[in-house]
Amino acid sequence: MPADVYARFLRLQKKDVVFVCGSDEHGTAIANQAMKENTTPRAIIDKYHHLNEASFEKLGISFDIYHRTSDPLHHQTATEFFTKLQEKGIFKEETTEQYFDPEKGVFLADRYIVGTCPKCGYENAYGDQCERCGSSLSPEELINPHSVLSGKTPEKKSTKHWYLPLDQYEDWLREWILEGHKNDWKANVYGQCKSWIEAGLHPRAVTRDLDWGVPVPLPGAEGKVLYVWFDAPIGYISATRAWAEKNGKNWEDYWKKEDTRLLHFIGKDNIVFHCIIFPVMLHAEGSYILPENVPANEFMNLEGDKMSTSRGWSIEMHEYLEDFPDKPDVLRYYLISNAPETKDSEFTWKDFQAKNDNELVAIFGNFVNRTFVLMQKYYDGILPDFKEEKGPTEIQLENELARIPAAIEQSMNQFRFREALAEAMNLARAGNKYLADNEPWKLIKTNPQKVAQIMNYSVQICANLALVFEPFLPFISEKLYKMLNISTLYYSDAGRTNIVPVGHPIGNPEFLFEKIEDSVVEAQVKKLHDKKAGLAVKPSAEAQHGETTYDEFSKMDIRVVTILEAERVPKTDKLMKLKVDTGFDQRTIVSGIAQYYSPEQLVGQQVSMLVNLAPRSIKGIESRGMILMAADHDGKLSLVQPDKGVSNGSIIK
Repeated sequence: MPADVYARFLRLQKKDVVFVCGSDEHGTAIANQAMKENTTPRAIIDKYHHLNEASFEKLGISFDIYHRTSDPLHHQTATEFFTKLQEKGIFKEETTEQYFDPEKGVFLADRYIVGTCPKCGYENAYGDQCERCGSSLSPEELINPHSVLSGKTPEKKSTKHWYLPLDQYEDWLREWILEGHKNDWKANVYGQCKSWIEAGLHPRAVTRDLDWGVPVPLPGAEGKVLYVWFDAPIGYISATRAWAEKNGKNWEDYWKKEDTRLLHFIGKDNIVFHCIIFPVMLHAEGSYILPENVPANEFMNLEGDKMSTSRGWSIEMHEYLEDFPDKPDVLRYYLISNAPETKDSEFTWKDFQAKNDNELVAIFGNFVNRTFVLMQKYYDGILPDFKEEKGPTEIQLENELARIPAAIEQSMNQFRFREALAEAMNLARAGNKYLADNEPWKLIKTNPQKVAQIMNYSVQICANLALVFEPFLPFISEKLYKMLNISTLYYSDAGRTNIVPVGHPIGNPEFLFEKIEDSVVEAQVKKLHDKKAGLAVKPSAEAQHGETTYDEFSKMDIRVVTILEAERVPKTDKLMKLKVDTGFDQRTIVSGIAQYYSPEQLVGQQVSMLVNLAPRSIKGIESRGMILMAADHDGKLSLVQPDKGVSNGSIIK
């Protein structure tokens, strides 16, 4: 979102911009997920690439290209980059011992090794980090480590890899970052880089034992691919190459000419890759420009907790767009106005509602609607001329029209998008104040010339609003341009009071925004909690280890049931509608298992079910019960079943 806002703003200034991104499709995680789901990495990446690409488009993310690292051009680009560094003697070869799953026959990424955290005792800490206490870890530090794939204790096995000697570039990084970007990089970015550099850098492997990825182009490297962290940032280069080929451009102009600015917009968990590792790669290669700035954001939490897809505590982009198909700009507004630019922020549905109702509807939408209604009422939508001299309110308004675009530009150039958006909304506030101060509805009979002036100025403000909000709310700006019956503008037009010419016809009033009802917000909060509780994905430590009494447990009536019918719930990815035989009745339940089982796999299965769970409505379907599922460390769900056939209704004790 920040990258899109900035790219749109640069285009408004007639700058030559290439906005690239893509699906990072290699790595152990995807290969292992394919193994778990008994499918291929290609099937997984195709599903999510197309889902993400479509969702980004619906949200107005204006990529010039949304590429993918599985594309042959990326393989070629990454191979050429690696080969250049190898020919320059940059890499070091080293044989080390790494964790290996003997049952699955694969080397394990740190994320696929789970054990007890040595610092806080959490039993499901990953090999790279403990999610409970936040400590960075290595697999060697875990107590009782085991493989996520098989549950077996991993073994150490010797393997040869190629390493990027980051330690040899410490002096260069100190000069480039600690001296060169002390005053222009964000404090959170600079501080993290400083911490990494001063702690001492170490060689980092650029290859991996895997059969999914970009093959290492060296003899004796069969069965090895480029490490995903190495090939993924090269994806920015290959995406630019693909865009350039399609548009008749020279991609090297954007990566190797000194008059080009390279900017990375990322989250704080990727600062080290984009500020230290990728720049070292570019510097070592020798012909590329370096990133001028890396305006990374902190994290956005959700309803009082960290977002986590594995724990079901998240809002999926495509689900929002399904639930709010006509409100992409409302989400854009909330995310930008609440962006974690310097510290973590929090998404809450009540705040989302408040921002929509109290700002978009009550300020922006209210001013535009009042202007168009009065224009139709008094002038049949034809912009009037006027002879009235400027009064104090016009002078004040013109001062704001001159100040606000300049303030927005200054904030944009410093990557303070929340501040820029607030200034854009200040223009709508100024418009409302101008109407309220002048009250044209009271003057229409006694001073029609003044009313003509007021309405002319108000229409000009609407045109300016369409312009300054375009980077933030592109769909609303497009709608407002159409209502004004004018072409899109450039930022040099901002602040003008003659954008819309006298005699120009504007359209009928249309509501730009609508209030969001309490029931809609309550449904989203309930959906979030239902997802966390009902999907039975990785529970928190408290949920796992909190005590219960026998009396509390005995209240749960858990029985064996048979699934008679199964069908996917339309317009959802995860929900399955099931008809089950409990032994004493037949009932319908909705279960979040559609990602793990097809309807055909479920029919006839005997499963465990909580039969005395209070009924609840899910997607308009009354669900009477809950299928019990087992969740592994990666969140994959499996049916909990008796090991032999029993009568329906058999009690689980």
